[in-house]
Amino acid sequence: MTSPDVEGLLRELAPQALGAVARRYGEFADAEDAVQEALVSAATQWLAGLPDRPLSWLITVASRRLVDEYRRTDARRRREELAASLSIHLEATAPSSDDSLVMLFLCCDDSLSSTLSIPLTLRAVAGLTTREIAAAYLVPEATMAQRISRAKAKLRGRRFELPADPAARLRSVCEVLYLLFNEGYTSSSGPDLSRVDLSGEAIRLARMLHGQAPDDPEVAGLVALMLLTEARRPARTSADGALVPLAQQDRSRWDRALISEGLQLLNATLATRRVGEYQLLASIAALHDEAASHASTRWAQIAKVYARLESLTGNPMVRLNRAVAVAMVEGPVSGLAVLEGLELHDSHRLHAVRAHLLEDTGDLAAAAQCYAAAAARTDNARERDYLVEQAARINAG
Repeated sequence: MTSPDVEGLLRELAPQALGAVARRYGEFADAEDAVQEALVSAATQWLAGLPDRPLSWLITVASRRLVDEYRRTDARRRREELAASLSIHLEATAPSSDDSLVMLFLCCDDSLSSTLSIPLTLRAVAGLTTREIAAAYLVPEATMAQRISRAKAKLRGRRFELPADPAARLRSVCEVLYLLFNEGYTSSSGPDLSRVDLSGEAIRLARMLHGQAPDDPEVAGLVALMLLTEARRPARTSADGALVPLAQQDRSRWDRALISEGLQLLNATLATRRVGEYQLLASIAALHDEAASHASTRWAQIAKVYARLESLTGNPMVRLNRAVAVAMVEGPVSGLAVLEGLELHDSHRLHAVRAHLLEDTGDLAAAAQCYAAAAARTDNARERDYLVEQAARINAG
């Protein structure tokens, strides 16, 4: 196999191996360390040929590393006795159950801030490497490694099991899944606009969560949001991978089966009249998906939903999106007024939206400058290429 093939397989198997080792030996943090060492070994050894049972290979190697670590570093009799009892179970088999949700709830421990829990989840559940997570957060790999180490240190001693009150962590779990989906739908860095492996895993886990909490309206809203958004993926890029903006997308390429499923789920959860953030976001996605064209979209309704969402969350990204909807209804000057005073930590998206609205007002020089500023602030190659092209187009005209 080639190196990319091995990396893809390891990403798929990593959370399964971690779940099996952590469930067997109890300690999540120690199991995570052992699995990471097994993955490093596999990344080189598997290039010469895959083992007969790759997942069992990872579990066995990680188990041996864990036992060796107990023997090497702990002089206390309890650990010695534990190591002796573990050593007779090294020939591992593939787990019979998917432990991804257990890991997800464990990573969302109340003792962890989002800056620690999300990176740990991306590695433990989504199978990303520390390097990939660091790239997504635009920080050095060493910095991200420290964050993940701090997260594991806080979880050290935690048993691999669902918390006594999983519902208390449901909100955090939804947030992590939402961020994981967003990173897959539009990657923060890399050569491609999207990462289907991440968004696909987020949808899979969200479906599992909905199965465990079928009566929670926000979990249902989250699943609906993902489906209604994912449905547009086929039209988001051209044949050569270039970004295609929403206004120019071929809507016949949208996945109507996903749209139908998302709408059905959304309508059912809205009927409970317990409306929250994810249901509102899903409602906006539905308004886009139901429109026959960009121009015929019910922008006034979208602007109203964004206004309600902004009052609920105070999220600056919601305000940015509301500016676009307001501009579609009242004109670009009104949209620019919504952006006044908005702080998004120098986000490329803020510059890109401002560029679009400035172009619509006829201020082409300022628009070109904003497109160039946006291009300089994104690490996603496809987004950068598109923004550079827009700046060049205006300057050439």
